[in-house]
Amino acid sequence: MEDKPKQLPKVPESILKRRKQLAINKATAAKAELANRKKQVTKKKTIFKRAEKYVKEYRAKERDEIRLARIAKKAGNFYVPAEPKLAFVIRIRGINGIHPRPRKVLQLFRLRQINNGVSVRLNKATLNRLKIAEPYAAWGRPNLKTVRELIYKRGFGKVNHQRIPLTNNSIIEKELGAQTMICIEDLIHEVFTVGSNFKYASNFLWPFNLSSPMGGWRRKYNRYNDGGDYGFRDTMIDALVKQMI
Repeated sequence: MEDKPKQLPKVPESILKRRKQLAINKATAAKAELANRKKQVTKKKTIFKRAEKYVKEYRAKERDEIRLARIAKKAGNFYVPAEPKLAFVIRIRGINGIHPRPRKVLQLFRLRQINNGVSVRLNKATLNRLKIAEPYAAWGRPNLKTVRELIYKRGFGKVNHQRIPLTNNSIIEKELGAQTMICIEDLIHEVFTVGSNFKYASNFLWPFNLSSPMGGWRRKYNRYNDGGDYGFRDTMIDALVKQMI
């Protein structure tokens, strides 16, 4: 008498449903991953094109300045460049013996610690504030290289009132996407050119925590023009920031 073949045990219906659901979830995740990759590729192309456009814009502006200066010189005149729109302010003194008025101005500039630095839009109101807080701060007009190095090397963003390093463009896109800023080059361009969304870009950037300059300060209680440290430095602020990054 031949032995009957052994029948495999039936798989419970709950396990079959679970397997089917896992297969559906896996297929959905694969589709989402593929769509996300395509989106990232498109975004990278967009970021590259924007960066390329900004470089062309900076170079064209620089060439225009040189061209206008040459035309003025040829005609025997002087070329006066446009008034600066951007200033970089660094706090150089502490709170000991400080009057409440300059203390309040430093708080409005978000300069709460020594060696904190912020980018400021230059207008009549900020110039008046800088005059009040001048004995406690050094400021000047930064160039593009200085702004870029500050954001790349010392840049932190404010996300949910927390200090977050700018390690990914997604952080900028999440916080400033509504203002058409999706990458760090957009942020640099908005700050340097003092664009229409400068307020959002400046508030997003945490005040820069800088180091003391190499060799130390010269004389904090004297004006820069008198051999000291505080006050307006014009374009010489770039050399100071380079020592403090």
